Amino acid sequence: MLNYFFSRFIQVGTLTVIDFTGKTFIFSKTSAPAIVMRLHSKKIARRLWLNPELALGEGYMSGEITVEDGSIYDLLYLLALNMRERSFSFLQTLRNTLSYFFRAFHQYNSISKAKSNVAHHYDLNKEFYAYFLDSDLQYSCAYFHHLGETLESAQQHKKEHLAAKLKLQPSQKVLDIGSGWGGLALHLAKEADVDVTGLTLSQEQLAVANERAEKAGLSHRVRFYLRDYRQERETYDRIISVGMFEHVGVNYYPQFFNQVYALLNNDGIAVLHSIGCSIGPSTTGPWIQKYLFPGGYCPALSETLSALEPSKLIVTDIELLHHHYAETLRQWRENFLYHYKRIKLMFGEQFCRMWEFYLAGCEVTFRLRGYMVFQIQMVKDLQVAPLTRNYLYNTLFAMNR
Repeated sequence: MLNYFFSRFIQVGTLTVIDFTGKTFIFSKTSAPAIVMRLHSKKIARRLWLNPELALGEGYMSGEITVEDGSIYDLLYLLALNMRERSFSFLQTLRNTLSYFFRAFHQYNSISKAKSNVAHHYDLNKEFYAYFLDSDLQYSCAYFHHLGETLESAQQHKKEHLAAKLKLQPSQKVLDIGSGWGGLALHLAKEADVDVTGLTLSQEQLAVANERAEKAGLSHRVRFYLRDYRQERETYDRIISVGMFEHVGVNYYPQFFNQVYALLNNDGIAVLHSIGCSIGPSTTGPWIQKYLFPGGYCPALSETLSALEPSKLIVTDIELLHHHYAETLRQWRENFLYHYKRIKLMFGEQFCRMWEFYLAGCEVTFRLRGYMVFQIQMVKDLQVAPLTRNYLYNTLFAMNR
């Protein structure tokens, strides 16, 4: 069955599969790219046919699948190339339809459930993330002036670009929803002389962020709380949310935007930065949902805007970043592989293979499968909105050109 599947699936490149008995199967349409994959058990071959998305990740994690010629990134790139060339089988179409039907269940994110989902991914120690992120621990898409730029520089540009969109004034109150390890909040307080409140659901991130604020001498102007956005009651001049909307869940989008509206002062500005899918509403892959981001989902811009509009927030700017996250992930993956042995000592081989698969798969997704990042600027009063985009390139926080 797997032989039949690959013979129909491979329309670009060459995939050589060595099965658990040592028998070799070659599926070839073009000479490049060419990858050799070995299956180490009969069970994984059967599971690949039944549920390829889940089985491929689990098989690589367990070592039942290895790449003999090339890397897991190369294999995923080849498979993604071929996904663009063919229609889905009846079985895969049925599976996708059922997954879409049940996505409301998969994205059930009550306050308590959201906290446990966040803990699953983010409550690992800071040292682990420091091995592959930049020095400021920015765990979201960087903003590259050119693709040869360092991660460190591009993450600084990201913070500056977002700050410019907020049009900050000294002494303003800023809310950071999903504040992570505190880097953006500290940047805003230091560079714009504003007062920042950061919300996170991760105990580990909370401890690190508060420690960083104290160390920087900014704890009087930057504070962090273990608090869901739905529990916040203060009002703010500016609201920023970066890389958190992916954890909200499609059922909760109206509630999220209604809450932003309620927390934003009448002359305020809010900016949302999120991963998005440019080919329309979809579902979260079963492997990444199970192992990396339970309750997570990357929305289409269309379903984001349809949930935003009833909140009475006015959209004043939308920017799409198409290449930036692929480059961010490439540098994260290279950093991760450089420190692979150290991370293995901390968490073991299976954990490392899981994260390598995750980083490689996400990079391929942004290169070939229609994913991007969107930034949406919103206001309550249209008079607050800038007339043109010139202000982005003529302020203290703007990109250097």
